Amino acid sequence: MKAVKAQADGADVDSFEGWLFRIAHNSCLDFLRARKSQTVVPLTGEEEAAPLTQPDLLAVGFQTFLRLPELQRCAVILKDVLGHSVEDIAAIADCSAAAAKSALQRGRAALQRLRHLPEDVRLPLMSEAERLKMVAFVDWFRAGDFDAIRTMLADDVKLDLVNRLKLAGRRDIRPYFTRYAEVAKWRYAFGAIEGRPAMLVFDGESQRTTPSHFVLVGWQGERIATIRDFLFAPYALDAADWVRLG
Repeated sequence: MKAVKAQADGADVDSFEGWLFRIAHNSCLDFLRARKSQTVVPLTGEEEAAPLTQPDLLAVGFQTFLRLPELQRCAVILKDVLGHSVEDIAAIADCSAAAAKSALQRGRAALQRLRHLPEDVRLPLMSEAERLKMVAFVDWFRAGDFDAIRTMLADDVKLDLVNRLKLAGRRDIRPYFTRYAEVAKWRYAFGAIEGRPAMLVFDGESQRTTPSHFVLVGWQGERIATIRDFLFAPYALDAADWVRLG
């Protein structure tokens, strides 16, 4: 759409392919700047990871890149694929140079490990602590123990019912859990969507074996910071790679 608009405005284009690449590239960078969803805390004494060589990069599939956290993925692609400096990465990702360097080292090390594994983005990369928190969240839904979930909410917790409404604060999102408690047909399972831990929600009154929708949870330490529920956006599953893990 940007290209169409630019052409309509009389843009002077020498190389059409290169011009489209620049538009796509700049749009991706704008997206990364807007997200700013991950902060990497630099570690002192962190072991240097060697830059990925061209054969290494060719051996790493696109889906493998998607298994990296966003800032690590951004850093590796910008540095080892597109040739940007650490300072450029910091400016693009809106983080410190130290955080950008740390993300680059971690991303390189993770890709070196992942390139030797089967490429299955359905399986999320997470620590045991992260897994246990998400499993507990799903178990509370299964048991209808929404009071337990409420005690885990951060004071400024944010709820995004995609395509319907957004709320913030512990008090304001209370009706969200009440509505789930009133609907008996939902069945809950721990799983992953595009490699990210998720709660899969199945319709117990349907013959479908695929989830009806899913819920993503963001954590701030031991507190629930964000809940993103796709109840009103079931189309999000149409092209998504999902797996049930428990």
